[in-house]
Amino acid sequence: MSLPPLAALRAFEAAARHQSFKKAAGEIAVTPTAISHQIRLLEEALGVRLFDRKPRQVVLTQAGQELYPVLRDGFVSFANAVDAIRRRKTARGLTVSVLPSFAAKWLLPRLPDFQKRHPDIHLRLHTSAAAVDLASGVVDAAIRYGRGPYPGLVAQTMFRETFAPLCSPMLGIQSGDDLCNATLLHLDWLSPDDVTPTWERWAAANGIKGLKTSGGISFSDDTHAIQAAIAGQGVVLASPAMARDELDAGLLIMPFDQHLDGHQYHFLHTGRGTNRAEVDAFADWISNQVAQLPTAS
Repeated sequence: MSLPPLAALRAFEAAARHQSFKKAAGEIAVTPTAISHQIRLLEEALGVRLFDRKPRQVVLTQAGQELYPVLRDGFVSFANAVDAIRRRKTARGLTVSVLPSFAAKWLLPRLPDFQKRHPDIHLRLHTSAAAVDLASGVVDAAIRYGRGPYPGLVAQTMFRETFAPLCSPMLGIQSGDDLCNATLLHLDWLSPDDVTPTWERWAAANGIKGLKTSGGISFSDDTHAIQAAIAGQGVVLASPAMARDELDAGLLIMPFDQHLDGHQYHFLHTGRGTNRAEVDAFADWISNQVAQLPTAS
């Protein structure tokens, strides 16, 4: 398949769209004579006239009318394809690993602000309960909950988690005696340690005697435990920060002021990589979000 020169096709498309050699010349940044020359070359290559040339106007012939929409659509498709390739080439990507519950309850509601501030960064969230090795290159950064330290990584402390009893107001929990008669909801932690929040620890720290900490319902995901508490199925020892929306909406209450301190959340990265600017942008944004928290949790 042999096609006429691209310059001639481009000149014809512009002249047909403007119905003017002069305007086409201005668009392409050549002289009207050059446009006329390219169109004559095209007409000779095709063996047909494409324009009827009049004193102050050029009009498409039947052949020109057939050719113009095909070229017009072709140039539009060509431009769109080139733009898409350029966007992919220049897109700034950032992949952050995060716990599913933290993503759902804390991070996702805040992400529109990050996208507004950094529309050029394509953010990908890698949600997993398992820690991802940052040296593997699978992700660029991670938000992790734990004691640390994190050797070989840059660790930016976000905030310390706290835990308190949360329940539906319809349970009427107001005292320790009420709590002792209620169903307790438990969280199954992947790697429990001496800071892991448990009902035993909370009762001992706050002098609650007679609390039956065995039995009840256990959950592997704290978002499910919070939903069970909203439904009135029991009292959960959970993070007020992760249930802020439900507390503000009155779906949950915090009947006791006593909290247990947990570990801290950290934003981690290697300090290296070609997209260090994107990592730094996210780190700065995280700092800003943490600074706006009403408390240190």
